[in-house]
Amino acid sequence: MTQGFRLGDFQVHWLEGGSFEIDGGSMFGVVPKVLWEKKCVCSADNYVTLADLAILVRTPKGNVLIETGLGNKLSDKQKKIFRLGKAWDIPAELDRLGLRREDVHHVILTHCDFDHAAGITMHNKQGEVELTFPTAMHHIQAKEWWDVCHPNRRTASTYWPVNFQGLEEGRNLHLIDGEAEILPGVRCVLTGGHTRGHQVVWLQSGGVTALHCGDLLPNTAYRNPLWITAYDNFPLDSVAAKEEILEQAAAQDAWFLFYHDPDTLACKFNEASEILQPFSASGVLQSP
Repeated sequence: MTQGFRLGDFQVHWLEGGSFEIDGGSMFGVVPKVLWEKKCVCSADNYVTLADLAILVRTPKGNVLIETGLGNKLSDKQKKIFRLGKAWDIPAELDRLGLRREDVHHVILTHCDFDHAAGITMHNKQGEVELTFPTAMHHIQAKEWWDVCHPNRRTASTYWPVNFQGLEEGRNLHLIDGEAEILPGVRCVLTGGHTRGHQVVWLQSGGVTALHCGDLLPNTAYRNPLWITAYDNFPLDSVAAKEEILEQAAAQDAWFLFYHDPDTLACKFNEASEILQPFSASGVLQSP
């Protein structure tokens, strides 16, 4: 992948973190299929494809990776269950950009579901688990980390302990309480909704603004604040957070950066929810 564009003084690249398929009803919850299938292609058995495209932001003060992809630790059974498509390839993607894993200085997780956090750790050539980005500080909301460490019957199926091996608060793990600036122009803000500790990432450089909304806005189909997934643990919080974020983004003419959209990497929206200036997975600006 490694497609990218300039955002002020920042360079943004999307790295191949894998892809998988998931039931469309789960992704769109109470939204009727007759509506969502107009915006999201599905298979004959109702599955939709989700990309896991980690977002690398190269700033004058350091390199930031937002989300980490599916990793390379999935078992054959898990690959079958999740209908694994493209394989996780972030180390090789970094190499194609002239970077090493050690050149990632910060890792931001919007939340810790496996499809976002599995790439925190990886199997090395010996089959051992190690941190994928050994010199990076990992930034997670404190509420999210508490839930990772105290999973319930629902979250135990997505907060996998193996994904967090080697993280230690104060050494390579920074817990955020609400809002924090990671680097100049890179800011995390707690939203809740999808998970109790879900956060979004705002980017601002050279008078240009962008934000990554994690699973509050998985792809372009979710521009309507009422369109949320069945996986959102606090649905009304998701709706309220989206309404506030969309208002803030409109006021700043912000770009939206996507992690799960296999076709559109970034775009803007107008007041009618129409997509403006979509930046596609082929790396070219498309006409809306």
